[in-house]
Amino acid sequence: MTRFHHAHAGGATGDAAIEACLARLGPSLPSQGLGMLYVTDAIGDALPAALDRLKRATGIDEWVGSVGIGVCATGREYFDEPAAAVMIADLGQESYRVFDTIRDDLGEFSRDNGAWIARAPARFGIVHADPRNQRTADIVAELAEELDGFLVGGLSSSRAVPAQIAGAVTEGGLSGVLLSESVAVATALSQSCMPIGASHEITDCRGNILIELDGRSALDVFKEEIGEQLASDLRQVAGLIFAALPVSGSDTGDYLVRNIVGFDVDRGLVGIGELVERGSLVQFCRRDSDAAAQDLDRMVDSVKRRAGGDARGGLYFSCLARGPNMFGEASRELRLIERALGDVPLVGFFCNGEISHNRLYGYTGVLTLFP
Repeated sequence: MTRFHHAHAGGATGDAAIEACLARLGPSLPSQGLGMLYVTDAIGDALPAALDRLKRATGIDEWVGSVGIGVCATGREYFDEPAAAVMIADLGQESYRVFDTIRDDLGEFSRDNGAWIARAPARFGIVHADPRNQRTADIVAELAEELDGFLVGGLSSSRAVPAQIAGAVTEGGLSGVLLSESVAVATALSQSCMPIGASHEITDCRGNILIELDGRSALDVFKEEIGEQLASDLRQVAGLIFAALPVSGSDTGDYLVRNIVGFDVDRGLVGIGELVERGSLVQFCRRDSDAAAQDLDRMVDSVKRRAGGDARGGLYFSCLARGPNMFGEASRELRLIERALGDVPLVGFFCNGEISHNRLYGYTGVLTLFP
């Protein structure tokens, strides 16, 4: 098994980071393949030049990737400095297809890629999306349905332009690469927020406002579950307590985490960052770094086992609220992954939202391995 070529580096400038990556990639690169590039937003403005430099130096024309406030590599996280992580996947030319930005509907995507999908066929995609596009969640669901398949990726994060790479630098929608069934993958996600109580039926709601849970005041139920100390001053729950919406049909107890956006104490209402319907379920959950580390270990072990114990390379997409904000400094999140996988080549970035299967998640880490 030949591992993918991989390099990562920080530097005083974007040029220095890219040149350091090229030096570490070495001269013995495949003549064709898929390039993956993730850069910190400190060098986002220089992304077109960095991409052009990599294309000329490696001879690889097809690239995908994103800007992130932080980027991931094997055992290493980079934040608030010029940095890049590069991986070249030695894949057959007919085993993948880079596709341009989907900004609204899938009409143009289907016209441009339909014949290749039918010929491949493609059931898996690595995607990156612009967080400013209000249709992103719908596009993710529609694309997964179109492929009858599975997507992984994330929303770009940047203090400037949240750019993506799909052959060239782009923005404004969702882009990435489709992989044919000849490319084996194993993937799963890990949660940062752990349920603190049972699921409740939403018996009355309006839009994103929980009015009644199990026939009782939503706020009364919420206060009971978070405990007296937090309930005495609801300002304490910001960034600590969230709503968890169980994923229908999931056999792994999967759930979507959404922010608590406000309360109406007089009327007993709880607002969350998602539209809800009567009859659906909701739980409340709490950010917990120790439990998140345990769940990360569980997830990595599961993916490694399904990949056959070793991998040619990997991708990791983690929420901005994770990394040093949850696991602490010294790249602890990526070192936990490295401890389980060994020195498997790995790249990725810290996202504004994570994509797994056909949904947009938050507060998760999504790992994909190529056996």
